Amino acid sequence: MARPITVGVDGSPESLAATGWAAREATLRGLPLRIVHAWLWQPLDVPIVQDRETQARSADGVVREAQEHVAERYPDLPVGVEVVADTAVSALLSEGERAEMLALGSRGHGAIVGFLLGSYGQQVIASATCPVVAVRVRDGEPQEQEEARPQDGGEIVVGQHGSPEDSAAALGFAFETAAAHGATVRAVRAWSLPSLYAYSPGSMHLADEAGGLVPYEKQALEQALAPWRERFPQVPVREHVEIGSAGQVLLSASARARLLVVGRRAHRSAVGARIGSVAHAGLHHAPCPVAVVPPA
Repeated sequence: MARPITVGVDGSPESLAATGWAAREATLRGLPLRIVHAWLWQPLDVPIVQDRETQARSADGVVREAQEHVAERYPDLPVGVEVVADTAVSALLSEGERAEMLALGSRGHGAIVGFLLGSYGQQVIASATCPVVAVRVRDGEPQEQEEARPQDGGEIVVGQHGSPEDSAAALGFAFETAAAHGATVRAVRAWSLPSLYAYSPGSMHLADEAGGLVPYEKQALEQALAPWRERFPQVPVREHVEIGSAGQVLLSASARARLLVVGRRAHRSAVGARIGSVAHAGLHHAPCPVAVVPPA
């Protein structure tokens, strides 16, 4: 049975934008769509504005609204809906174990908010076992409207760093998405001037053999891309090697992208799970949807 693309909804414009994006992605990939909303009744020792039955109806209305939103645009797409009796983070992490990917709404320049509020979105992105795609409303219009135009190719921008294994999951997701969209992959490798810590003696030796740092970085990108070019020969590829901060280079490269794909480097701290600085920059500032892909 095919794993669905699952979208978390909360009734906000951002989550509806994520729903539209997820529906189109499911259509292109030939996958079912699953719409979920987390609602857990927790009586409090304070006056309740709505009783349990009223809140339950409201929760059901959230998923029905999203379902109708999809049915108008993709009437033939298989769609399942469910109100999950759980907390938001726990519900989505559980859904992610059975999904091809998760889609969430985002405000971009601020907290991830579609379905989740505050730091919860970051917890899901940092801990999910499948790719998580953040979709936001841009300039008052959902990003899905841009995605719904007739296919014009476009670019899937993906960051590559380190060895081929370090970025294998992100590159694989980018090539699969490009194949579904008829798009081009722009693979970006950013690098900085060497320092005592940036390059090992072995790396410097390889750089010398390659004819310098720029050829070395280009060669490293080519090696990382080689297995994916072979697996997806129909996908055009543009190689992009640039000196600078990885976050800044990726944001610049994704200015007109259909999707930005970044790998995840999850960190643990006293305040919970945290994502890497590159993923953080993309989620808060990229003008397109951003997919954060966990390591393979």
